[in-house]
Amino acid sequence: MASSKQVVGNPTPRVEGELKVSGRAKYAVDVTLPGMSWGKLLRSPIASGKIRRIDTSRAEALPGVHAVITGRDCTGLRIGRRLYDMPILADGEVRFVGEKVAAVAADNEDIAEEALNLIEVEYEETEPLLDPLEALKPGARLIHPDVVNYKGLPKPLKEPTNDFIHITWGKGDLETGFRQADIIVENTFTTPVVHHAYIEPHSCVVSTAADGSAEFWSCSKVPYGVREQVANALQIPQEKLNFNPVYIGGDFGGKGDFMDLAVVYLLSKKAGRPVKLVMDYEEEFAAGNPRHASVIRVKTGVKRDGTLVAHHMNFVFDSGAYGAFKPNAFLNGPHLSAGPYKIPHVFIEEHMVYTNKIPCGHMRSPGDPQGIFANESQMDLVAKTLGMDPIEFRKKNFMHDGDIDPTGEEFSYIKTDETLKQALDNAGYQRPKSKNVGRGIALVQWTPAGGVGTVAVSLDEKGVATIASAMLDQGGGTYTLLAEIVAEELKIPLSQIRVKLLSTSEGKKDTGVGGSRATRVYGNAGYQAALKAVEAIKQAAAQQMGVAPEEIVLAKGAALHPRMERRLTYGEIVKAKGAPIAVEGTFNDTSKIHAASMCVQVAEVEVD
Repeated sequence: MASSKQVVGNPTPRVEGELKVSGRAKYAVDVTLPGMSWGKLLRSPIASGKIRRIDTSRAEALPGVHAVITGRDCTGLRIGRRLYDMPILADGEVRFVGEKVAAVAADNEDIAEEALNLIEVEYEETEPLLDPLEALKPGARLIHPDVVNYKGLPKPLKEPTNDFIHITWGKGDLETGFRQADIIVENTFTTPVVHHAYIEPHSCVVSTAADGSAEFWSCSKVPYGVREQVANALQIPQEKLNFNPVYIGGDFGGKGDFMDLAVVYLLSKKAGRPVKLVMDYEEEFAAGNPRHASVIRVKTGVKRDGTLVAHHMNFVFDSGAYGAFKPNAFLNGPHLSAGPYKIPHVFIEEHMVYTNKIPCGHMRSPGDPQGIFANESQMDLVAKTLGMDPIEFRKKNFMHDGDIDPTGEEFSYIKTDETLKQALDNAGYQRPKSKNVGRGIALVQWTPAGGVGTVAVSLDEKGVATIASAMLDQGGGTYTLLAEIVAEELKIPLSQIRVKLLSTSEGKKDTGVGGSRATRVYGNAGYQAALKAVEAIKQAAAQQMGVAPEEIVLAKGAALHPRMERRLTYGEIVKAKGAPIAVEGTFNDTSKIHAASMCVQVAEVEVD
């Protein structure tokens, strides 16, 4: 069904689509600067051990090599999004296969690769700790003996432990709930590490100046956040670092961190020239920031009639060697993982555990897929134990508007029944099936994140509207979204909209995209800017026509006065005004919306 609006809700081409399909869109890997060197990283071949000796002399002597750095060049410097537990380069110890041990900058990739092969490293290997459940046991070897002193821990630790974060959510009294239950069902679920598999691997270019300031081109989607992370790690003012906008070749949650930026900064500073570094996919799979593996124990108490009374979920997340890639150091997903069900007694706990494996970070809905998989599987198993239809069991326990969710928060707009019915009808769930066909369902609710965002809108003498923001589009279409909103309010076609991408020095500090927040944050900021632009156009047109602003109507890129039959195009208004019309909209609400977006998925599997 077509939208009643002229632009929003109707099919429109992506504003950057032509640039991308023609190959003219600039990504970090496309940035080339005069005198630029290529960077390469030497990574650890072992999961756990001490670095007894590093000799870089042969690499430094290789013609075409401009810089070689090791942990000695950045001793004591740690980096992180929240928890600063990751050394910029391994400083005397390695904790996973793929950890950065040394870096080189050379005239080209081949020379840089040859230089890596000339670096001699002597390791004293130790037994790695690879199982998070083993890492939790009393007496387990400590992967980070100094963890109590790390900056950014959400909760202080009394003593060193591999269980570096333990956080809980809940309501009611769990023991009371289980005493009320007629049946108790317990199960354990496991999930593996999952890489995002974006098309573009992590890549960046850094050009430093003599005073320590630097220009960055990075595939990160949160330039202000990454600027802060790098500045804090290197102990330099944020204002000395400028992040320039480039397109992002896929994200799925994995492009929100610093990755190799601090290393490349140090390489550029030592080499005295710009340096480009691009991870290959072997490096991505060895040292990226994938989704956490997990072990989830679920215990559910239920009445014989199917009423849920108690629910306990215990998450053990394998953080890998570091927690630096997580913006909160823990994952928020578990707190919603008990689902859209009325349960009076709930306790959810999360353990974030160090192991000698790849450090994990964010991937679409951090912690949610693991938790929802476990919870919805548990609901099926509880229904099976009761001998109830899994759909009827769920419907009996659905939350509705005004109900308190399993962690004690009130939600509205909970369309569980409506969403379930539509999904079942569309999937033909109730139609007859043969014995070799299985059908199943799963439900989840989602609440969009908040944040801070700024969007500027200006009109020039040609009547063209330019939208400017430091927001980056990682593939979700946010540039087109902003263009549609502004075009709709200004009553102009998309062909009269231009989008300008701002660097961190040009824009205003914001949250960045992620957490399904782009439409809410930047859409609202763009909408506020568009409304201000409408008022500014009416004010200027009214002044030129000698009428009141409220008498002006906007249509087809012009201001009209119906009674006087006068019409001024936006370009004519700007020319007469003598200066562009320029306004700015800001959205600032970091809270989550307590209005659930419901999702029901139906799966059908046929076995030959």
